[in-house]
Amino acid sequence: MGLFGNQLANVVEWEEYRDDIIFWKWTNREIKKGSRLIIRAGQDAIFMYNGKIEGIFTDEGSFDIESQIIPFLSTLKGFKFGFNSGIRAEVLFVNTKEFTVKWGTKNPVAIPTMELPGGMPIRAYGTFSFKVSDYLCLIDKVAGVKKQYCVDDVKERVVSVLDSLLMRWISKEGRNLFSLQDNAMEIGDGIKSDLDMEMSKIGITITDFTVSNFSYTEEVQKMQNKVASQAMIGNMDKYTHVAMADSVGKSSGTNAGLDMAGMQMGMMMGQQMVNSMNQNIGNTAQPQKTAPVSPGKAPKFCPECGTPTNGAKFCPECGTKLQ
Repeated sequence: MGLFGNQLANVVEWEEYRDDIIFWKWTNREIKKGSRLIIRAGQDAIFMYNGKIEGIFTDEGSFDIESQIIPFLSTLKGFKFGFNSGIRAEVLFVNTKEFTVKWGTKNPVAIPTMELPGGMPIRAYGTFSFKVSDYLCLIDKVAGVKKQYCVDDVKERVVSVLDSLLMRWISKEGRNLFSLQDNAMEIGDGIKSDLDMEMSKIGITITDFTVSNFSYTEEVQKMQNKVASQAMIGNMDKYTHVAMADSVGKSSGTNAGLDMAGMQMGMMMGQQMVNSMNQNIGNTAQPQKTAPVSPGKAPKFCPECGTPTNGAKFCPECGTKLQ
């Protein structure tokens, strides 16, 4: 209700004020002599007659329409007759504050990528801010057919064009689709620019647009985790440090020491297995070498069967030539 309660008739004010309403229209009632206009902080009042703006009032307070408002609305029909008969005029109350709204994609947006033929499905979340900037446009496009316009109406309009804007700016700025967060600021700035152009059609300015987070579907997350695991295992030193830190974080009390000892033992056994495999591979790859035989002199033992030669030219056991 107004500042004067129910006792004073002909009060022109925003009777159904809520924080989420952008504008509200006072209509279908007569403005008579003795009426008062009440404007709260953060509100503007726009007097309209026959669909035409007659005056805009931005100062908060309570104003006597006859003595304080009439001089500014002298073109209104009835004012020149002493304002005794009353006239039917509309007053549009506009919320002038900046609104901040959370947004999120309703369904995954498929971003074109060479890695996935059907595109990479992602979701995005964040906030955007807006305020009324053009009264004439707002009245012409929206207020002419609606008694009030809410934040949810703006959000619905924004979300309806958000998917296409996300695809455009992610494809342009997202160099690596698995690390979109690194490009979130550039993506947000690009969307803000295009979204502001779209919302200016109804007299609203987008003052800020932020992408807080990107998320992937469960299938893409599994793929991402697999790639990260393979990269980590490729670096055994890094894997060792991460595994030790993870063990400490999950353990507590005496169990921490036992888990750490068990992990270290397992790592030692694994390292021994690796060393053993490497040694076997090395032994297999290198053929056995026999002791070199000096030309013209028989060896003491046969290089084939190991029988003592006693200075003979041929092995007495297998007949191998010794010189």
